Amino acid sequence: MNIDGSTLDRIAELARLDMSDPAAREAMLADMERVLGFVERLNQVDTTGVEPLIFMTEGHDVLRDDVVDPAAIIPKTKALANSPVKDSDYFKVPRVVDKG
Repeated sequence: MNIDGSTLDRIAELARLDMSDPAAREAMLADMERVLGFVERLNQVDTTGVEPLIFMTEGHDVLRDDVVDPAAIIPKTKALANSPVKDSDYFKVPRVVDKG
């Protein structure tokens, strides 16, 4: 499959890439053609009878039980003690989401 200039222009527009430099444009065309050539070669491989790979290893995650440790619970007053700004029972932090 060959990528022409109009296809590259459309991809650059969608990806918001600046393809005005002719050298960068030619390099991008060559790279894209190499990638597509590799994919075409992969399509020629006979995968009949090959099961899809779902996991890279046969191992499974070993998880511990979620147990509450009463000694690890910090009282609210102690947690808020080191806060630079607090409001009664809450930490106060700068706004990170605009109203909109």
